[in-house]
Amino acid sequence: MGTETSGAPGKPAAKRQFRIWRGDAEGGDLQDYMVEVNEGEVVLDVIHRLQATDAPDLACRWNCKAGKCGSCSMEINGMPKLGCMTRMSTFEENETITVTPLRTFPVIRDLVTDVSFNYEKARETPAFAPPTDLAPGDYRMQQVDVERSQEFRKCIECFLCQTVCHVIRDHDENKQAFSGPRYFIRAAELDMHPLDARTDRKDYAQTEQGLGFCNITKCCTEVCPEHIKITDNGIIPMKERVVDRRYDPLVWLGSKIFRRGQVPQTSVTSEHSPGAVRSSAAGGGVHSHAGGSHDAQAEVQAQQGVNWHREVPHPTAPAVDASGKLPLTELTFDRAAAPSPFGDDVTFPLPPEHLNFAHPTQDERNH
Repeated sequence: MGTETSGAPGKPAAKRQFRIWRGDAEGGDLQDYMVEVNEGEVVLDVIHRLQATDAPDLACRWNCKAGKCGSCSMEINGMPKLGCMTRMSTFEENETITVTPLRTFPVIRDLVTDVSFNYEKARETPAFAPPTDLAPGDYRMQQVDVERSQEFRKCIECFLCQTVCHVIRDHDENKQAFSGPRYFIRAAELDMHPLDARTDRKDYAQTEQGLGFCNITKCCTEVCPEHIKITDNGIIPMKERVVDRRYDPLVWLGSKIFRRGQVPQTSVTSEHSPGAVRSSAAGGGVHSHAGGSHDAQAEVQAQQGVNWHREVPHPTAPAVDASGKLPLTELTFDRAAAPSPFGDDVTFPLPPEHLNFAHPTQDERNH
């Protein structure tokens, strides 16, 4: 434990204790190493030295070593960080540094995880739709609109915001219905873009990306290495736009007058459309995550958790029930918001004895 001094006279190098998770998809555990650490080094430097000395088979993903590729994401003393941007000088001399893979994603080997979930969500997100009446060279934008979305374009896709989000970090079953902070800011960026021709970004974020699952704990903002204000500048404005679209009384009244109290038959709600979205609940009606179906069985399932058998509509206006009333269940939902994985009583770095790494399949092996 602690540190040892070695190296040439006048240039002392301390040996520091590292505890690194070793294993693969079948399982693994934390192993201890004493590694030489020189002044000015980062955690990734030490891992490379460990590969060159005591653990040549240690798997670690990295690329630029400059904080711009997002490849070397890992959890250091329990906090999701970039290995190339975490300086060894930030730790106490006698502190044990524990390095584990990103907890939210399946382990491939050692510190390398399968982050393909994020690429699948990226493919599902509708791309920028240019205006049909303008040629590419004729696009014009105000500088304020450029600056508004420029912040989101700084994302290096390290997926630290994805791994820290408790919606999927602690609940793997939510991945099917939740895109995560990375793609919420993508949706917000496109919704704020004055030249984007799509008008359903807000509805898509709510019904397909699972924006309603986010309860704004700001963990994603806390770990972002690019210091993007993911929650304040992306998620909260998007939530406000969804609420305005679906629950604002004036918008609701206007839609009622325009539609005369009838829900239009669209490619989403029409039962005759080949791409129709229908609920599996009794009665065949469409419904939202909770409160919108007015079907007792579906609502019981929604209260107990996500109903994976339901298919969600793409609403074109605030949904009303058969009597023409607007259900406010999503605003008055009595389920308490989940706490942040980083409580107010937690300080970093976490002591090694408080760290654990839950392998994705360990519960299955125990049963």
